Amino acid sequence: MTWIHPLSAEVEETADVLGGKAHGLIALRRLGLPVPPGFVIGTGACRAFLRTGRLPDGLGAELAAAVAALETATQRRLGGLRRPLAVSVRSGGRVSMPGMMSTVLNLGLTTAATAALADETGDPRFALDARLRFLTGFASEVVGVGPESLARVDRTPAGPDTGTDRLAEAIEDVGRIVAEHGGAPVPDDAARQLELAVAAVFSSWNTPRARTYRELHGIPHDLGTAVTVQAMVFGNRDRHSGTGVAFSRDPTTGEHVPYGEALFGRQGSDVVSGASLTEPLGELAVREPAVWDRLLSALHRLEEHHHDACYVEFTYEAGELWLLQVRPGRFTGRAGVRVAVDLADAGTIGRDEALLRVAPGHLAHVRTPRITAVGPGALFTRGLGASPGVAVGRLATTADRAVRLAAGGPVVLLRPETSPLDLHGLAAAAGVVTARGGPASHAAVVARSMGKPAVVGAAGLTVDAAAGSVRAGGRTLAEGTLIALDGTGGEVVVGTPRIAASSADAQLDRLLAWADDVTGDTAPGREASERLASAQAVLRRTGHGSTSPG
Repeated sequence: MTWIHPLSAEVEETADVLGGKAHGLIALRRLGLPVPPGFVIGTGACRAFLRTGRLPDGLGAELAAAVAALETATQRRLGGLRRPLAVSVRSGGRVSMPGMMSTVLNLGLTTAATAALADETGDPRFALDARLRFLTGFASEVVGVGPESLARVDRTPAGPDTGTDRLAEAIEDVGRIVAEHGGAPVPDDAARQLELAVAAVFSSWNTPRARTYRELHGIPHDLGTAVTVQAMVFGNRDRHSGTGVAFSRDPTTGEHVPYGEALFGRQGSDVVSGASLTEPLGELAVREPAVWDRLLSALHRLEEHHHDACYVEFTYEAGELWLLQVRPGRFTGRAGVRVAVDLADAGTIGRDEALLRVAPGHLAHVRTPRITAVGPGALFTRGLGASPGVAVGRLATTADRAVRLAAGGPVVLLRPETSPLDLHGLAAAAGVVTARGGPASHAAVVARSMGKPAVVGAAGLTVDAAAGSVRAGGRTLAEGTLIALDGTGGEVVVGTPRIAASSADAQLDRLLAWADDVTGDTAPGREASERLASAQAVLRRTGHGSTSPG
């Protein structure tokens, strides 16, 4: 049995075998778009691992051969003493589960390889920053060190003026914390690092947070995850390097404008974690116009190919753009309706296909309410509306407390940022507010997937979970205080504000008119979801719904 497949345009296996991430990367290759070289360990290996608790027979030999081929392609050597190769090790099930499984970046930066990278680039600061990121990621995802322990490490992003002594001390701190945790030291052998990281990604398929996410989204538990291994692209390399995420359309409104966020001189995990202050995607046009132009061209090409709005993760190193992931935009509510109608109007898809693309249950989130008048002193803070709707509930400062408080009524979860460890709290809460993060942060992505209102990047918000309170604008609120948030306008207010239903939505009205044309039923009083579901039933029964214009 073949466990490993190259990330090559010639590979024809489905997403069931390759996982959604690798399947998408191979599609990018076929389109001639820039993808770092690498390979994928298929989902079958994960299922075998989960049955036995060890890597399946034959995988070790295939892994060594795949690494050798990658070394030839890059003219680098994993853990090498000259031109060292570092790789990313990422999960990727058939269905995307953002942030729920393990990822390890910069793997292969052993002590000697880090010194070699410093010599090659002439930048010891960059090399040590990259090794520190590897060690903290490995300690978290492979060794199992908790975030509270790793929070003791000074991981302030390294900049041009950061001393190498501070980075070296932080690296030593990680080693001490791993030892305190009772784990074996992070191996200084790159091949062993890779084997352990692959096993950790496989194991992460069955973590409580991953299982909870699958149950919330109706994803089967027996699929398993693939593992994608690629040559690293360093967004933290120099001032002409960076990373970001981009939607081909606005994920909140569906408007046909590129939307996303970028970080300069940083790596991709800094964006999606929500722990870093990002810049609007458009800032890339100012600071790196050549990268911006190539990104816009790629987004346009992807929409043409997929006949849908798309989401991409990208990194650029020394001014060269690379795409790391692509998937459908996952728009719901108003944005999903607008994209479907706009694509039909453009002739990209037919009206039948537009009707089939919108889930009837998502229509409840199209005509979302808004907070109207805010009384004097009621406004607590304001951030970026990341998922539309209004949520009113008692304030909770941790995921566990959100679950407990939700037993007595609606809860709003307030966090500095959310992580996959907060998933149970997000599921229990009526809405979420974070102090940090942008439209592609964990909180924003998960809230949109659940159809829950969210505000991210709330100005001046400080969450003190130990004290059970939050502070903003000179005011402190205790846990249990009644608050409300508007996931469209970004307001967070104290008490129960006046709420108004949203105005009519022209795109929804057009979509429903198409649905009535299909069913021939124009009787008044029917719910929007009923009208759409009836039309979808007719289309599926009659075999309609191709992507050709109609």
